[in-house]
Amino acid sequence: MTEVLEQVGTEERVPPVVRVVEHPAWPVLKAAVEEIRPWQSKDGSIDFDGDAAPDASDIDLAVRRAIDAIEQLSPLVPHDVAYHEALVKDLRGWADGGFKVPDFLDSLLAFQPAANREDGLQHLVVFPMYTQNGNLDRNFEAVVLRMVWPDWLAELERTRYDNPLFCGITFEDFTAGYDTNSAVLFPETIAVREAPERFSWGGIFCDREAARFRAVTDAAVDILGLELPEDIAAMVHDQERCEKAFVLWDMVHDRTHSHGDLPFDPFMIKQRQPFWMYGLEELRCDLTAFKEAVKLESEGNEHGRDVQYAVLFDRMFRFPVTGDRVRNYDGLGGQLLFAYLHKHDVVRWTDNKLHIDWQRAPQVTNQLCSEIEDLYRAGIDRPKLVHWFKAYELVSTYLAPHPGSRWAKGPDALDLSQPPRKLVDDVLPDEFPLSMFYEALSKKLKNVIASTKGITAADSERIAA
Repeated sequence: MTEVLEQVGTEERVPPVVRVVEHPAWPVLKAAVEEIRPWQSKDGSIDFDGDAAPDASDIDLAVRRAIDAIEQLSPLVPHDVAYHEALVKDLRGWADGGFKVPDFLDSLLAFQPAANREDGLQHLVVFPMYTQNGNLDRNFEAVVLRMVWPDWLAELERTRYDNPLFCGITFEDFTAGYDTNSAVLFPETIAVREAPERFSWGGIFCDREAARFRAVTDAAVDILGLELPEDIAAMVHDQERCEKAFVLWDMVHDRTHSHGDLPFDPFMIKQRQPFWMYGLEELRCDLTAFKEAVKLESEGNEHGRDVQYAVLFDRMFRFPVTGDRVRNYDGLGGQLLFAYLHKHDVVRWTDNKLHIDWQRAPQVTNQLCSEIEDLYRAGIDRPKLVHWFKAYELVSTYLAPHPGSRWAKGPDALDLSQPPRKLVDDVLPDEFPLSMFYEALSKKLKNVIASTKGITAADSERIAA
């Protein structure tokens, strides 16, 4: 009995896990990073020759404050201790080297979040980096995040959708580069002297994706007069449920880049191709996730139906009208999905109301996925330029090209003596303009889309309330 009481007493003395963002050193670190960021050039270096050149001692002091805060916070996340030790060395090296172009390769290699995907695990991350769809400069950013790895997702990854590098994550807090539309943490965005042979992780913030999806979908449904099935309407209004849908969607999407016939990852493999090729690849990955979700629903998985409508609504409502029209490949994929479903009578825009045939939507959406897969399979036996033209034919079957397009006029309108990568220069910035439907929807949704900049799950709940 005495042993039992001693064990209980010991367990009671184990301190609870402290949130990094609640520690007094976190606002100090955040303030130091925010102080450094405006002094940095696009490549992350400090320009001491400019008109508004900072004093080196001020920068040095800010870096020392950041280092001190990191060392205070690191014990809260002991699984990151090797990374934080390397991070401190890289920060000191940047300062000692005169604040030139930062090189954080050593700390990048030490950061291995995919090695321990424990649900709810905190990470404190500091890097000079650009934030995709956010800040294009390699400024310092500090972000506290949590891993999303519930048992049901881990089991699907282990038995069905192997993706050992994928990290589902959520925000705890962040600096200015993430107060944007960025919803990813990717190692290739970090300033290093040379790229590693291979990257060992990639993170996607499912809470931001879910919050953004809910805000835009809710507005689009209201604008378009769309009547949702009861279970899907409930999903749109449930942040936690949407996060689960997005983390599953993202995991399947991410692995699809390296699966199937003739796949390529638009971000990992730097190829100069017409932007509709990137649009088709991203859409292929999303539609593969949709196809798998249909199978999961048929097997009784509670998340399968949610993923299907997350894909449909995000692709049809948000993607086509988000961002500018310069080589907007995600927008193109959304336009193509809507047009395909419209021409196959799954969606109808009549009397200023959108109608969806919920019964036929899965079948016809999978049909588009099959057409893209057939294009890829046939592309194995085609030269690159022929493959690009065949892809153009597929897209232009459903989307009208710009009247001034050379590519729309066919091979005779192009100088085929040039290498294929040079012919990309003949692609118009907006090769497939928005339809009249999307022109109207864009005007009505633009304020809602703008309001989702930097959105978090907490913001989403406040908006819903």
